[in-house]
Amino acid sequence: MDENAVLKARDVYRTNQIQTASREQLLLLTYDIGIRSCAMALDALENKDTEGTNQHLQKAQAVIRELMITLNVEQGGEVAQSLMSLYDYLYYQLVEANVHKNPEPVIQVKQMLEELRQTWVEAIDKLRQEAQPEAVTPSPAPVPVQTSAGGSLSGGFNLAG
Repeated sequence: MDENAVLKARDVYRTNQIQTASREQLLLLTYDIGIRSCAMALDALENKDTEGTNQHLQKAQAVIRELMITLNVEQGGEVAQSLMSLYDYLYYQLVEANVHKNPEPVIQVKQMLEELRQTWVEAIDKLRQEAQPEAVTPSPAPVPVQTSAGGSLSGGFNLAG
C-alpha cells in the first residue's frame, strides 16, 4: 500500500472515530490531540525544525482554544472559571514557547494536559458508575460530563486541522 493510501485510510478512520464519538470521547480525543501536538513540537524543537515547531505549537494552541470555547462558564460556575483561567495560562505558555523556541513551557503544558485528561477519565468513570444500578451490567451509553457546580460542558468540537 502506498503512502497516500495509508494517509487516506487513517483520515477515514479518524473521521469515523470523531463522528461516532460521545461528548466524553470527544473531550478525551481533544486532549489526546493537544498532548500529541506538544510531543511533536518538542521533537521538532529538538531537531531545530522551526517550521515543524510552529505548526505543532499552533495545533496545540488550537486545541486549547477549542477547550476554552466549549466551556460553559455560566453553568459551570467556579470550576469552569478555574478551567478557563488554566486554559488561558496554557495557551499563553504555548505562544511564548513558539516565540522563543523554548521547550520548557511545552513540557509544562503537555504534563498539565496529561493530568487534566486523566482527571476527566476518572470523573467520567465515576459518573458512569453512579449512573449504573449495582445489579445491572454497565452499558456503553454515554453519560453527560457535569462539573461539580452542576453545569455541563457545552459547545462542539472542531478537530479538523
